[in-house]
Amino acid sequence: MSSPLVTRAASVRGFAADGGTVVALGPEPGPVQRVAAETGGIAVVGDAAGPADVRWAVAAAREAGGLDAVVTSAGGGSRSGGVLDVDQEAFDREPRVDLTTAVVTVRETLPALLERGGGSIVVGASVAALASARGLMTYTTGRTALLGLLRSLAVDHGPQAARANVVAPGGTRTRMLQPMIDRVAERLGSDEDDAVRRLTAGTPLRRFADPEEIAAVALFLASDAASFVTGSTIVADGGRSAVDVGTLAADLIG
Repeated sequence: MSSPLVTRAASVRGFAADGGTVVALGPEPGPVQRVAAETGGIAVVGDAAGPADVRWAVAAAREAGGLDAVVTSAGGGSRSGGVLDVDQEAFDREPRVDLTTAVVTVRETLPALLERGGGSIVVGASVAALASARGLMTYTTGRTALLGLLRSLAVDHGPQAARANVVAPGGTRTRMLQPMIDRVAERLGSDEDDAVRRLTAGTPLRRFADPEEIAAVALFLASDAASFVTGSTIVADGGRSAVDVGTLAADLIG
């Protein structure tokens, strides 16, 4: 790969280590410029949901040799409640972070990918696209929509050699997760390590993922090693989705 466009710092580092010039797109100048300087990439300060900003990033990739892969992740989410708790304004706003960002990014980058013979699109979603938790209606709905988008892309543009896949991570040690860890530690009157142990007790690997581990899955899907993989959702959740939830209570009882 010569010039992938990436919107997450861990993925930028992973792609840079694999060679080529990475175009890093993000809304905060400091983090984007730091990771670009660290990896020898190109920093583009902008919003992945803004067509003009994405076109600017595509132009930067073209100047660096051409765009051949796009890796983007959905934004954050909140425990907004169930369908009876969420007003229309909140529903219109929150899933937009997920779906509109992905649609804009894909629409503005796909022509450049096709120019070079197809390329690869990888979108980071969540295991919430496959199973919901209480009070996460808007978050789950937005992430689930991403699976349909990528399947549609795979079918529509597969004949042009474009591939489209989803990475669905479980809990990952990012800034988004830290407040939940802190709240659990406070409620339990314990420390962070104990809170993490409690939160990951139902995960076979008994831990959260590091961002670099999820980035490695995205790198694989964008690479030629995954040349026959498209329209797929790759789950990276430490085995959590393999657990029979009904047995957890029995395990606790002993």
